[in-house]
Amino acid sequence: MATSRLDRPLVARTALRLLNDVGLNGLTLRAIAGELGVKAPALYWHFKDKQALLDEMATEMMRRMAADFPEHPPEDWREALTTAMHGLRDHLLRYRDGAKVYSGTLFTDTTYARPMEAYLNTLVTAGFTPRAAGRAWATAYSYTIGFVIEEQSTTRPGTEETGLDLDARARRLADFPTAAAVGHEIFTHQDEGFATGLTAVVAGIGATLLDSGPNTA
Repeated sequence: MATSRLDRPLVARTALRLLNDVGLNGLTLRAIAGELGVKAPALYWHFKDKQALLDEMATEMMRRMAADFPEHPPEDWREALTTAMHGLRDHLLRYRDGAKVYSGTLFTDTTYARPMEAYLNTLVTAGFTPRAAGRAWATAYSYTIGFVIEEQSTTRPGTEETGLDLDARARRLADFPTAAAVGHEIFTHQDEGFATGLTAVVAGIGATLLDSGPNTA
C-alpha cells in the first residue's frame, strides 16, 4: 500500500480505535501499521516516534471534544468551569487509557484555542484577572486529568467496576482503620466522587483566586 494514501489524522483515528482493544502499553507503531495494512516504516513518514503519534492522537481527541463544546459557555463561571471539566472527563473515558494519552502532549493544531478562549473569557468577565483565570482553568484541568488517570488505572476496561480487591486492601490495613475504611469511597462510585471533588475544587478557586486584584494582566 502506498504511503501517499496515509495522513496523520487517519493514523491517529486508527490508533484511537485500536487503543480501546490493547491499551496504551500495547499500542505500538507495528500494531497500528498492521491495522492499516501497511508496514511500520510507512508510519515514520508521518511520525518520527511514538510521542509524535500521541500528540496527534490527543489533538484528534481535542477536535472531537471541541465539536461538542457549546459556542457560548454558561454565564455563571462556576457552572461553566464545572461543565467543561465534566465534558473533558466524559471524553477521556471514551478511550482506554484516554487520560494517559491526553496528558503531557503537545497539540498539533489550535483546535483547543476556541473553547479555551471562550471559557477563560467567562472567568475574566466574572472578575478573575487573566492570570487568575489561567490558574483557575489549570487547577480544575489538573484535577480532572489526575482523577481520570487514577480512575482508569483502577477500573476494569469497559466496565465501571474496580479491579482492586477492596476487602483484601482493608485486611492489609487492619492496623489503620480509617485508611482501610476509605477504600470504597476512593475506588467506587467514581461519577459521584468526581463531582464531589470538582465542587470542592471550584469552591476553592472562588475563595482563593476570584478576589486576586484588578482585572488586568
